[in-house]
Parts: sequence; C-alpha cells; structure tokens
Amino acid sequence: MDMDNIEQIAKKGELKGCYVFYGPDENLIKETVNYMIDKTVDKGFGDLNIARFDGIKVQMEEVINACETLPFMSDKKVVLIYRAEFLGDKEDRDSKKRFEDIYKYIENLPSYCILIMYYVLGDDREKAGSNIKKLEKKCSVIKADKLKGDKLYKKVGAIFEEHGRSIDKVLLKFFCDNVENNMSIIQNEIDKLLAFTEGREITRKDMVELLPQISDDDIFDLVDFLSQKVPEKALDILNELLFRGENVTAILFMVVRQFKLLYNIKIGIEEGKNKDILTRELRLHPYVCEKLMGQSRKFSLNQIKSCMRLCMETEKALKSSQGDKKIEMEMLLINTVRV
Repeated sequence: MDMDNIEQIAKKGELKGCYVFYGPDENLIKETVNYMIDKTVDKGFGDLNIARFDGIKVQMEEVINACETLPFMSDKKVVLIYRAEFLGDKEDRDSKKRFEDIYKYIENLPSYCILIMYYVLGDDREKAGSNIKKLEKKCSVIKADKLKGDKLYKKVGAIFEEHGRSIDKVLLKFFCDNVENNMSIIQNEIDKLLAFTEGREITRKDMVELLPQISDDDIFDLVDFLSQKVPEKALDILNELLFRGENVTAILFMVVRQFKLLYNIKIGIEEGKNKDILTRELRLHPYVCEKLMGQSRKFSLNQIKSCMRLCMETEKALKSSQGDKKIEMEMLLINTVRV
C-alpha cells in the first residue's frame, strides 16, 4: 500500500484498523495523516474524536484507554501516535515494552477506532527495522516515498500559491530539480526565495543565486567553530561554500536559523525541559535536537543574543550596501567570536 492508495481509501470513507507510516520526510507523512483525519472525523467534534500522543514519551495505557472510548456523535474516532520512536529498533526497556504492548493490542482494536502511528527515519539511508516489518502482519504499513515528477511539481506549485505567489512551469521544474527532495527543505527554500524577492516576481536568476541547498551539517560545523573561538576554521567553511557557488544571503539565512534554534534550545534547557520535550516543541529529529543541545552549552544566552543581533546588522548591511558581501560575512564570523 502506498500514499496514493491511502488517500483514495480515506476519500471513500473506508479507513479501518491500524496504519503505520515510516519515512525520512515528516512533513509528507503529516500531510497524509491530516488528510486521513479530515476525511474521517467531523471538525465540529474533533476535540472529542481525535486523540494525539507523543510517541517519545507515550504511555500505552493512555493509548488503549483512548482507543476503547466510544466516539461522540460519530461512527469513527482517530488515535494518533506521532514520532513513535518505539517503532525503531531501540534496545532500551521502555521502548521494547511500548512496542510489545501495542503489538498485542492491535488485534483487539475496536472497529470504530482508527489507530495511526508514524516513525521518522533519520535519513534516506535508514531502512525499516524489524519492528516495522513485524507490524506488516497485523496492520497496513506504508512507506512515505518522496514525491516525484508531476506529483512533486504540483505539490510545490501549490505551496507557492498558498503564499500568494506563482511561478511558471519552467521555473517550477528548475526549482524542484535543484532542491533536495524533502518537504521541510523545500518549504525552507521557498521561504528564502520569498524573503529574497520581497514581493516582486521570482526569476531564474534569483533561484540560481540561492540554490542549491546548503547542508545543515556545514552550518552546524561553521557555528561550532565559532563556539570554539576558531574563526579561521569557520572562514574556511565559508570559503568552501562560496567556492561551491552558494550565495552569501543564503548562507546568512542558514546561520541565522541556527542561532535561532540554539536560542530556543538554550531557553528550554534553562526552563528545565529535556530532550524529549524540546524535540516535540521545536519539531526536530531527536538526534538533531541532541546535537543542538550540546552545541548550545558552548554559548551563554547573552552570547547567542549578541550573535543574533550581529546577524541582523549584517543582513541590513547586505541589503542596503553595495560593498563586498563576502567581506561583510567574514566580519560577521570574526565579530561573533569576540562577543
């Protein structure tokens, strides 16, 4: 069963039993899950007939109770476990017990209840583990394959239109062919384009200047060298990105995004929040969240604020000045080490 099959079944109102999604693109999975919910539960009774649980810390007793509770003024109800980490092949005792409990319970799932679970893979290289394969015997397991061809173009074009902008088919294809096929990254790139063009018509030149996508790892390493007070290493990464044809504005956008994440992580840690809570609130993969938490400890909160302020000043300078953009970016990296 694939994503198209599920949408057709949902459209016909024929969803039943348990559905398990897995794949590296959480946004793609969430869109399908939301479509299933919209086609199953009346929005007027959504609060009563939809139960959502965080798969990182969920207690199966709560899930089972929700499944056993009759729907209100409806034939169906939906129970969703998002980011169901226990579906991966973790060795810790809690994850094993959660999987065993839900695996046993699925056979007794009431006919009025639709149970949906999804597991986000770390990257394209990660494969479905033994737990997910085991579930294929008891429920519908769907791999969230990336959109391709006309389906991808249609989806991306719709995102531009949601922002009140449109681009012709040639530009749309050029954009899709030059961005990593991940809906989170695509959304991020569209945001960059909209901010860069500031309401004017988007051109191929704009795309060439902003694309391809800069690796999150590149930016993580760049900021990490700043935290270690080693600006020369950060400058090496900047020069490498520029040599690869990256645009200064795009690099700055990603650096700003990194510091914003570090700021939110830092605030959360000071409020006593753990990795599970931060992962959920910031919509991050647990591994990425853990890396950011480690990096945030290398900065004080005031240092992060100062770095964000310097980024804003640099952004303003890039937009208002005809000077050398590379020098402006180099000065930003040097100044962040001094805060």
